[in-house]
Amino acid sequence: MSYERDSAETLGLQALAWLVGQEGLIGVFLGASGASESDLRDRAGDAEFLGSVLDFILMDDEWVVSFCDSQQIPYDRVMMARAALPGGEQVHWT
Repeated sequence: MSYERDSAETLGLQALAWLVGQEGLIGVFLGASGASESDLRDRAGDAEFLGSVLDFILMDDEWVVSFCDSQQIPYDRVMMARAALPGGEQVHWT
């Protein structure tokens, strides 16, 4: 199964909404990404920004499990959605 870009963006928006609701984690994301609170609103429709949200969640298995459990989706969906957004392509060095 692969994600279409529209579906991936929808999952990215769900991830952003989940992240905003994680009181301790949203500050870590803002610090790590350099994004501001206004960026969360202004860039919510930006596929590259949504990709960065998914990249952040993918940094920790516990975050993936927590997000996926809250959305009742399989754990591999975050990686699949990330691959469908800009910058998520697999790099082949050969």
